[in-house]
Amino acid sequence: MMRVEKAQMVSDIGETMKNSDFLFLITYKGLDVAQFSDFRNRLAEQNADCCVLKNRLILKAAELNGLDDIAKMELQGDTALVSGKGDPGIVAKTIAAFGKEAEAVAPKSGYLDGALLSGDDVKVIADLPSREVLLSQLIGVIQAPAREFVTVLNAKATEILNLLNAYKNKLEEN
Repeated sequence: MMRVEKAQMVSDIGETMKNSDFLFLITYKGLDVAQFSDFRNRLAEQNADCCVLKNRLILKAAELNGLDDIAKMELQGDTALVSGKGDPGIVAKTIAAFGKEAEAVAPKSGYLDGALLSGDDVKVIADLPSREVLLSQLIGVIQAPAREFVTVLNAKATEILNLLNAYKNKLEEN
């Protein structure tokens, strides 16, 4: 490949890295063309792309775009870059699910919110509930104290009302 073409390729990889909400570096050795195509289609359904790239081009693009944690990595073997927009959890789940079907696919590392992730970190993200479930759980936790407070106030108001009714009934009997 010509030097100008490599420079353009590194530039394109860098743009992808900068413009993505998440990056996952995976190994894929042993997948045939049909399996890899199926994997890419599943990722595309989650607004993610998968590109097979040379390790040194990934590292150079990271270095030129200020992604120092990625640039310092020691990548070995076949590497594909999964990138995209949206919920990284769904994409991590897609990678993990496909990895169960085809052992050739496994996360090497990832990059999310400015933090470098290990392959195990990516697996943990895949095991988390979806963003919507986590948000609904958070809302439930936030609402719980208010709900409890209202219940206590309602119970006290009911006690006072019962006490007043008992006093009224006692007065009516006398």
